[in-house]
Amino acid sequence: MASTSRTPTRRGRGRGKGRGRGGRGDGSSSLPPPPSTLSLIIEEFFIVVYEDPLVKKALPKKFADYLDGQEPAKVYLRAADCGPRLWTVEVLFDGQGRMYLDKGWENFAIAHGVDFGCFVHFKYEGDDVLTVKVFDGTMCRKYYYSDDDDTDDESDDDVKPCIHPL
Repeated sequence: MASTSRTPTRRGRGRGKGRGRGGRGDGSSSLPPPPSTLSLIIEEFFIVVYEDPLVKKALPKKFADYLDGQEPAKVYLRAADCGPRLWTVEVLFDGQGRMYLDKGWENFAIAHGVDFGCFVHFKYEGDDVLTVKVFDGTMCRKYYYSDDDDTDDESDDDVKPCIHPL
């Protein structure tokens, strides 16, 4: 049996200018743009609590960059599976691209058992709302339920926390 050797060819090359999807000369390309030119979409991120859980918390710089030009003065935290309650938390920007959860974070952290070694997962829902899941030091998720007597007209100074099931 006779063997024939073939020289590998690439599609789109040597077929003339502007012809086919990979043709040269027309400036078009079938390849996606490089990652640096794609718009950055940050929907989920986490922080690990290594220092005092009750002081302001830095959020990832990429998330702050994502909000560039739309920096909110406040965000609203919603504990996953803890009812519709939104916790108002003031946001600080340091002028160097860092974003921090500030006033209001302490109340949220106490009510949801955020402590040293916790892993706190955030999901950006839009409209300055972040849904939060808290995992303890064993990497197991903490679950909560809300008190049925909780009312919407309650002030942030009179915090009624979610209660951990027994």
